[in-house]
Amino acid sequence: MFPEFFESPLEVSLVGRARRDGILDVEVVALREYGLGRHQTLDGAPFGGGAGLIMRVEPLAAALGPHPDAHKVLLSAAGHRLTQETLDRLAGLEHVVLVCGRYEGVDQRAAEHLMDEEISLGDYVLLGGEVGSLAIIEGVVRLLPGVVGNPESVVHESFRDGLVEEPQYTRPAEFRGWQVPEVLLSGDHGKVAAWRQAERERRTRERRPDLWREVALEDEGE
Repeated sequence: MFPEFFESPLEVSLVGRARRDGILDVEVVALREYGLGRHQTLDGAPFGGGAGLIMRVEPLAAALGPHPDAHKVLLSAAGHRLTQETLDRLAGLEHVVLVCGRYEGVDQRAAEHLMDEEISLGDYVLLGGEVGSLAIIEGVVRLLPGVVGNPESVVHESFRDGLVEEPQYTRPAEFRGWQVPEVLLSGDHGKVAAWRQAERERRTRERRPDLWREVALEDEGE
């Protein structure tokens, strides 16, 4: 509904560079062009009554018509939560259409018959699916070959092994009395690796107990 929402985000940083280099192609489709009647209507009152308006199925069907072979994703609060695993899967697809929901929701017939899956950023509600679409685009583009300078940086990071990433430091080694951990200055790669693993586990236990429970269950299963 609001194509102008994407103008700046799609031009800057690695997303903009990937587009200019031909690695990523993004087309923003103005849904209003497929609206109904003289006023290009996109919404309707819900059957059975209730607050708010519902996005109609006809404009969505018309807008999706030119993309029969694409993997179609509806950004919806009722979708499954976006994870790194989801981004890995989407990055391997040739053509993905992201549909930005609005109003109180989308006619369920569109979700059931026109979409391949529904994705949510998390357990909260936003005004629409635009922010979620940008999150997916950013999460996918950094996985595409030739986008990130050092490919190792997308392998050794949070969520790859079920854990969040360890703390990171750079120069100077001391600032306002705040010291970088000595082990990182030791030059002992074995000790550094052990410290990083221990920190990943500690941070996950403290900050994401939900993830830690899953890791613990996997360890028990082994």
